[in-house]
Amino acid sequence: MPKNFYIASSFQNIDVVRYVRDQLIIKDFHHTYDWTQNSRAANLEELQRIGNAEKQAVQLADFLVVLLPAGKGSHIEFGIALANDIKIYLYSPNEDIYDMDFTSTFYHLDNVHIIVGTYEQLVEKIFMSEL
Repeated sequence: MPKNFYIASSFQNIDVVRYVRDQLIIKDFHHTYDWTQNSRAANLEELQRIGNAEKQAVQLADFLVVLLPAGKGSHIEFGIALANDIKIYLYSPNEDIYDMDFTSTFYHLDNVHIIVGTYEQLVEKIFMSEL
């Protein structure tokens, strides 16, 4: 049975989110919600609708992928995953994630798996870990 995943990141990373999504789908994982199909919310009702969809998508996921740099929404999704004991793959394009001036306490909890490298390495590590 395919595992469910959700990807959290910022709009500035939309192309990378789509790339990682496509690579995981090719490997038979199921994407719980594709926020990249949304445009920026124009009003509070849209924000609420999107927020509910994203919250549910995180809760349905077997694992969450967070692509840094990420904004406040992604970090809230990170918190939802932590609270629900969902495995988190935290991708950083560089070693700043280990720098005390840039890192977060929550990045270093047991169910958070930090991956630094290329996007291809990220996908491969997820695939190998989720077999």
